[in-house]
Amino acid sequence: MFDTVFHRPQGLLEQLTQLQQALSRSRSPDGFADSIRSAMAGSFPPINVGRTERSIEVYAFASGLDAQAIDVTVERGVLRISGERKPTERGSSDGVQLYAAERWHGRFSRAVALPDDADTSSVDAHYRDGVLRVTVGLREAARPQRINVQ
Repeated sequence: MFDTVFHRPQGLLEQLTQLQQALSRSRSPDGFADSIRSAMAGSFPPINVGRTERSIEVYAFASGLDAQAIDVTVERGVLRISGERKPTERGSSDGVQLYAAERWHGRFSRAVALPDDADTSSVDAHYRDGVLRVTVGLREAARPQRINVQ
């Protein structure tokens, strides 16, 4: 952070950018800066969002859930994944004395803003092996089209 003392003078914008990156790295558990569009570290479930020629793909990594405990809704261009992870019943009944409990439990909700060309009438969701895959189709007009040259 004191790099500016030993280098050429910087503009205010450059200094603010460096400060934002330093703060971002300090909040991130792996030391990498997170983008302005990412969620806070530790958000559950962690998600990946991508795009193919035909769809928007959302993967939510939510192990230990029952498929019936997950709600997927689309409203006004926002895909919402919510539900509840129940606590595991460990304790005196099975003779286990618990020293550390790192598995998170409770209600959760994640939201993904969909692009304007998403077809919200064409949404599929599948949960398998702890991974929820939500596929949102794209409108036909948004798909790439091959034009024959003559």
